[in-house]
Amino acid sequence: MSWNEPGGDKKDPWSGRGDQNGPPDLDEAIKSLQEKLGKIFGGGNGSGGDGEDHSSFGNPIAGIGYIVAGAVFLWGCTGFYIVDEGNNGVETRFGEYVNTTQSGLHWHLPAPIESVEVVNVKQNRTIEVGYRTGGELVAGSVLNEALMLTKDENYVDIRLAVQYQIKDAKQYLFNIVNPSATLKQVTESAQRGVIGGNTMDYVLTEGRGEIVAEIKKEIQDVMDNYQSGIHITSVNLQDAQPPEQVQNAFADAIKAREDQQRLINEAEAYSNDVVPKARGAAARKIQEAEGYKEQVIAQAEGETSRFSKLLTEYSKAPEVTRKRLYLEAMEAVLSESNTIMVDVKGGNNLLYLPIDKMLPHNTSTASATAPTSSQADVQQQAASQPQSQAQRFIAEDHVDHSSNRGRDARGRQ
Repeated sequence: MSWNEPGGDKKDPWSGRGDQNGPPDLDEAIKSLQEKLGKIFGGGNGSGGDGEDHSSFGNPIAGIGYIVAGAVFLWGCTGFYIVDEGNNGVETRFGEYVNTTQSGLHWHLPAPIESVEVVNVKQNRTIEVGYRTGGELVAGSVLNEALMLTKDENYVDIRLAVQYQIKDAKQYLFNIVNPSATLKQVTESAQRGVIGGNTMDYVLTEGRGEIVAEIKKEIQDVMDNYQSGIHITSVNLQDAQPPEQVQNAFADAIKAREDQQRLINEAEAYSNDVVPKARGAAARKIQEAEGYKEQVIAQAEGETSRFSKLLTEYSKAPEVTRKRLYLEAMEAVLSESNTIMVDVKGGNNLLYLPIDKMLPHNTSTASATAPTSSQADVQQQAASQPQSQAQRFIAEDHVDHSSNRGRDARGRQ
């Protein structure tokens, strides 16, 4: 039951005495508090035998000092903080920048005088432009960010992902109000500027690498001018395609371009196969011509040298040299033709030789039945190869002359 409720003992909590005639005595309450503090800090009650209070006021004051000192100590301990590896601590005094600390144990003036904000400077952060992978917005393309106008007045759907790190924690926290939003706006601006300076075919085909590099450079330059403390690590072109309404026509155009490139590659392959062969054949012809040239020159020089030597010999013995040249010429001529010599002396008046059948069919040597005369032997040599018409005329002419000589001899007899 409470002391001030009806039926209570009417004792106040300060003096411990019942006082039903007035409010509690403030002096008594103070004395009671001093006694309790004295007991806590070992001062005793300090009362003499006469009932007067002889306690010293130094002990309670010292206890309060201890309390204050303990509170100050505990308050100072709240200023210790630890910065993990890969983080930076930014200390501020009443909101003003003071210092940037690295990883480890540090101390600052406790709140509310100073405060510290730990910033992760090694984390790869990402912003998405033109699409969302999830979160508050529905995942997919964001048309107001993705659609961009090219140099040739065509629309393209561009989806870009920018990864960045914090290179200066002080600049990141104090120079820009919202660094992520600022970086996204700068990315959109740089992206639209670069895309607007190139054609649609270049953006969608061979120019992707150059476009990404140019966008990254422009973003970094602008963020450095803002002193944002942001370092762009990479810019990734997630997708680049024409708008959905013209994708079928663009796919047909791409297919036609691929067919064109395929045919060009086939033509180049054929050219690479034919041209070296033609060059080799041309080089072979040239070498053959050079060889023939050297051969003709050598033969001409040899003939000239031989003629000079023959001229010398002819001047010494003209008759002998003339006869030898004649014999050599006849030997050279007759060795190249099939010749049949027939001596009909002592034979029949009529001699039949089927030369037209003997020459073409490579018959072996045929001899006449007439005996051999002392001037020449009767020889018949079959042609090893089919003979020409001129060679057959020579053979027939020899036969006719031999027959005439035979008839002349028989007439003289």
